[in-house]
Amino acid sequence: MNRRTLLHATTALGAATLTAATATRADAAPTAAPAPGRPLHVHVVLFDGVEELDYTAPYEVFAASGYFTDRDVEVRYVTLDGPRTVRAAYGTRLRVDHEWAPEEADLLVVPGGGYARREDPGVWAEIGRGSLPRALAAAARPGLTVSALCTGVMLLSAAGLTSGRPCTTHHRARADLERQGGVLKNARVVDDGDLVTAGGVTSGLDLALWLVRRELGADAAVGLEAMLEYEARGTVWTARAGR
Repeated sequence: MNRRTLLHATTALGAATLTAATATRADAAPTAAPAPGRPLHVHVVLFDGVEELDYTAPYEVFAASGYFTDRDVEVRYVTLDGPRTVRAAYGTRLRVDHEWAPEEADLLVVPGGGYARREDPGVWAEIGRGSLPRALAAAARPGLTVSALCTGVMLLSAAGLTSGRPCTTHHRARADLERQGGVLKNARVVDDGDLVTAGGVTSGLDLALWLVRRELGADAAVGLEAMLEYEARGTVWTARAGR
């Protein structure tokens, strides 16, 4: 029995239990269009000073989602500077093997980190350097969803991607986001179509679970919740009726 089959079997009971509890949320979520021949490509953007939980939680959710759908899911860490070692906020060193290639992605996920310490590596340093916000602005195109969590949303703000659009971020950065033109929503996850944002550090789980539900269907999200022993929390604000 392969790993995918084993996980399907061992989580079936838990997923069935969760289905009833999440029926309302599932009814509000879109139905994913089947695309069995085309993988879902997810790129998680890293930079020095990035928060560890910000990038690991979405990566694990998306990587594990392949066990609950017939569609292939390919997840990779990328950096603007090409393959290199990134030093995260708490000292973790992570070798990133993939270069910046947003034209190959269906989803970009931008974590946060370092916003409270302007003198250290992190979001403020990247805003000051300017390269990453410019690259994010240039990456926007039809078919690409740009998402961010925590203070990673401020990188999207610096790129001009949140101006005049519903969004959210870490509670300590909300005033800055609003001053910079974002239309702040008091929700855990804010889905404005090709722009999806989420609140604080732990909201990476909720952001990823929502995007899995949106792109791969409710069954995949419920299966993941059972496997992770985590039930998505908070409100998902959506721009479109029927989501």
